[in-house]
Amino acid sequence: MIPRIIRLTLELRRLFLEGLLGLHQAGKLAFFGDLAGLADAGAFAAWLAPLRKKDWVIYAKPPFGGPEAVLAYFGRYTHRVAISNSRLVSADSTAVAFRWKDYRIKRGDRQKVMRLETGEFIRRFLRHVLPDGFHRIRHYGFLASGLRKASVAKIRALIVAVPAPPADPPPEEAPRPFALREPCPCCGGPMRIIEIFRRGQVPRSRAPPREQAA
Repeated sequence: MIPRIIRLTLELRRLFLEGLLGLHQAGKLAFFGDLAGLADAGAFAAWLAPLRKKDWVIYAKPPFGGPEAVLAYFGRYTHRVAISNSRLVSADSTAVAFRWKDYRIKRGDRQKVMRLETGEFIRRFLRHVLPDGFHRIRHYGFLASGLRKASVAKIRALIVAVPAPPADPPPEEAPRPFALREPCPCCGGPMRIIEIFRRGQVPRSRAPPREQAA
């Protein structure tokens, strides 16, 4: 496991530095003040050279609370909004007040109340909204959306011990013609369809059909 993490780290370092170099060549990086000299391609390449040999430190250890705690931690960032309703204190057309936690306070009550002008609160809130076209959670590798179906089928074929998923259930049987329907168990006459509902659907409560006049 550790050698694999090291290989992934080296690959990430390479991709990161090549990405920086590509942005510089495309003219998408701007430098100001003491860093203005890095606008030169040679100076920027020389500045990046030592970073190619710099170790990226990986610090990883088992979570104290187990995998469930990790999922709960990430779940707060992937399945919740920027601020919960319980933190809102008051809101009107002029300002919004909400509670926040001051982590600089090590002991005692760290809850404080912040009051922002309504427009400023909306501006800060929208900073947590993803732009159009972005997804909060993405799958990569064999779970990528465009390759998932073919990749999973290939993996199942390579792993013989894994059974194939059950086939899709057959389509529901179409209603049979009136002449082929079962007769009424009470009077023996032909039965008329009043309503059709799918499996698990709760039928609507309705009065029995009126008998037609002879």
